[in-house]
Amino acid sequence: MINSVVLVGRLTKDVELKKTQSNLSVTSFTVAVDNRTKDADGNKTASFINCTAWRQSADYLSNYAHKGSLVGIEGRLQQRSFTRKDGTKASVLEVIVDSITLLESKGQAAGRVHQSEPTAPSPIDVPDNSEEKTDVTGADLTDDDLPF
Repeated sequence: MINSVVLVGRLTKDVELKKTQSNLSVTSFTVAVDNRTKDADGNKTASFINCTAWRQSADYLSNYAHKGSLVGIEGRLQQRSFTRKDGTKASVLEVIVDSITLLESKGQAAGRVHQSEPTAPSPIDVPDNSEEKTDVTGADLTDDDLPF
């Protein structure tokens, strides 16, 4: 069976790095991806895709990517279920990142990133860590979080 996802889009907010109890790096973020369709008024529409990156990919993102960064993601879909604090059950469909690439040079992204940021290194491939389980919830978005 095939479970492969390729996305190109912009980060909806700055990446926040977290550490698990076993000191593994993890980050959960949302990528805004343009849809091919337009709304009734002829405006572009976007989908907001929840993603989770582990280990070196999480470190890479937290060091070099910011709100509005154009990223290319290769990964796989994963569905997980959990119980909310109020006792209701919920399910999340997210992309587990296998590799990520920043798709803009520092000069192209200057309007969206801080001037003191270093140049991004090459993308990093991360081994499968499907046995690693952490409750990383999706992002609540406001209009201020949108990169466009």
